[in-house]
Amino acid sequence: MAEISTTTTTTASSPFFPSLSLKTLRLKTKQQELLLRFSILLLVYVLAFSIRLFSVLRYESMIHEFDPYFNYRTTLYLVRNGFLEFWNWFDFESWYPLGRIVGGTLYPGLMLTAALLHSLLRLLRFAVHIREVCVLTAPFFAANTTLVAYLFAAEAYAPSAGLLAAALIAICPGYISRSVAGSYDNEGVAIFALLLTFYLFVKAVNTGSLSWGLASAFGYFYMVSAWGGYVFIINLVPLYVLVLLVTGRYSMRLYVAYNSMYILGMLLAMQIRFVGFQHVQSGEHMAAMGVFFLLQVFYFLDWVKYMLSDTKLFQSFLRITLTCAISVGVLALGVGMATGYISPWTGRFYSLLDPTYAKDHIPIIASVSEHQPTAWSSFMFDFHILLFLFPAGLYFCFKRLTDATIFIIMYGLTSMYFAGVMVRLILVATPAVCLISAIAASATLKNITSLIRAKTKVSPVASSKGTASMKASAKASADQSLPYQRNVAIILLMGALYWFSRYVIHCTWVTSEAYSSPSIVLAARGARGDRVIFDDYREAYYWLRQNTPPDAKVMSWWDYGYQITAMGNRTVIVDNNTWNNTHIATVGRAMSSYEDEAYEIMQSLDVDYVLVVFGGVTGYSSDDINKFLWMVRIGGGVFPVIKEPDYLVNGEYRVDKGAAPKMLNCLMYKLSYYRFGELQTEYGKPPGYDRARGVEIGNKDVKLEYLEEALTTQNWIVRIYKVKPPKNRW
Repeated sequence: MAEISTTTTTTASSPFFPSLSLKTLRLKTKQQELLLRFSILLLVYVLAFSIRLFSVLRYESMIHEFDPYFNYRTTLYLVRNGFLEFWNWFDFESWYPLGRIVGGTLYPGLMLTAALLHSLLRLLRFAVHIREVCVLTAPFFAANTTLVAYLFAAEAYAPSAGLLAAALIAICPGYISRSVAGSYDNEGVAIFALLLTFYLFVKAVNTGSLSWGLASAFGYFYMVSAWGGYVFIINLVPLYVLVLLVTGRYSMRLYVAYNSMYILGMLLAMQIRFVGFQHVQSGEHMAAMGVFFLLQVFYFLDWVKYMLSDTKLFQSFLRITLTCAISVGVLALGVGMATGYISPWTGRFYSLLDPTYAKDHIPIIASVSEHQPTAWSSFMFDFHILLFLFPAGLYFCFKRLTDATIFIIMYGLTSMYFAGVMVRLILVATPAVCLISAIAASATLKNITSLIRAKTKVSPVASSKGTASMKASAKASADQSLPYQRNVAIILLMGALYWFSRYVIHCTWVTSEAYSSPSIVLAARGARGDRVIFDDYREAYYWLRQNTPPDAKVMSWWDYGYQITAMGNRTVIVDNNTWNNTHIATVGRAMSSYEDEAYEIMQSLDVDYVLVVFGGVTGYSSDDINKFLWMVRIGGGVFPVIKEPDYLVNGEYRVDKGAAPKMLNCLMYKLSYYRFGELQTEYGKPPGYDRARGVEIGNKDVKLEYLEEALTTQNWIVRIYKVKPPKNRW
């Protein structure tokens, strides 16, 4: 043992191993800080990805919701047939008999991103199916968003705020709701593109670099290709530039950044077929163009001011120039709108400015639950303590007012307003809330820790040195601060750590329980507390694919169109695209009419099968009976013969014995409650007790004349009926 020990010691001190000295392994302070920052970002990146995998671990790798099934179907077509076929694809299996030009009616960014990731994995010899890539695309880009959030907050405020912003957005429920594994929707990559565009533009404004401005244009192009929410960018950025101009913050840095971003971004965005010439013809894009021309006026005035030495002469020239520029701009806008060259704002845009507009004028938009105004409980549910840190963060931004913090303030205030108008837009506000909350937390923690460290650093030095000057300094420092200041700071620090730990617990619980359940597979608790899985949707779609002719046409409410086409592989009358209100109203009219009248409508549309979703047995509330009034409203908006009061009793919607006669005999009621009157759903309740509405149905003896039952799934959630062929006429 002694020989071995000696040998080891000799080897360690050998000149051939000089690098093993501990002194050479020590890092400098800057290097330690960089290593620590990199390690934290790496852990946050992994956390952001892994926390979104609850649905895969609890269920299986599958696509969620409704819209993602269209995205998956188009991505699969793109991978199998190539880009040109995808770009010119005419889909005969949707919107029968109209069809759909797919390449010109979608934002292709999500599909192209997933296809590129799939090609890259194949190139690296990973045998991965495109479905797995689609399932994990949103978590991957959510993890990338944490890096952009760090860069953005670090650029606007401080690196410490960047670390906190990355950590907050990694687990914030407001973002997780649209980025869990399987949520293969446009927002999965769009929020990354949104924040990236904002960061690159702010970087361009801070540096005045043409390279950063062009980079922000490419970020904007990616956003345009991914989601229609790009309109928020093309209105917020001009508004920000206008605020800087009005407040006297014009600079060449701003001129270079906006011009490069707007010109190149506009040209790139026009390459997307679904956008086309909207950048120069749509009223929603006119603000960006107006600010662009106004910026040229400011540049011209700045040049004239440099050339003229007479201040009074320049003031006169300034007034004349601004008056002429504004007059010409207003005149051009008026002529463009009067001649129809500039199209007016869309209904969706109006609904953001007026929350009641969609309910009064566009019921198909108001019928979507995520388009409803946001309740306070939703803000608490999605933001938790960030809702209280947000106002504090605005204070710190105003306290350190720069071009970057002005942008963050405007982003936060405008996005929070839109989030209050529409539930869906909480997603857009989440990055701003996380950035501003991180600034508040960073500044507060910095102040608290400086108090703690200042007290602990002075006393030991003064006692060890023993010099009169240090003792005097320590005494003066102690006299200036309150005796309990350090203790209060420690208590505040512990309180902050406690609330951040509660934030982590809340986010984990919300992600696990609320946002990781695929709508296509339902879960509930049994009487004994065990977990019960309802897989009726996939059972019905599999039956359609296996037991109906390939050219069969299926009529259902538009909510299920994408799933029927993607999983059932059958042609649908309407789907979730909702581009043709008249066609959807025709389906709504059929569902709300008597059976014989509905049969004539179905014959005109060549309908072979009718699919309805029913939750009366299981208590599933998102079924077609609860959506039925929207079918009536949308149908009545086009066909005046459908009147909503005919289905109500004293303004009340009922399905029991007190329901309106038209309600008890319409097609939707019959298809939902056929044979249900014979079924006992709960112990102690009469047959025909609807568990979703908590009442006994009014019409238990439902008879069908023109349709026949083809399939009722195991838990009665999906019911499919076959349309009988017309009787022979002599």
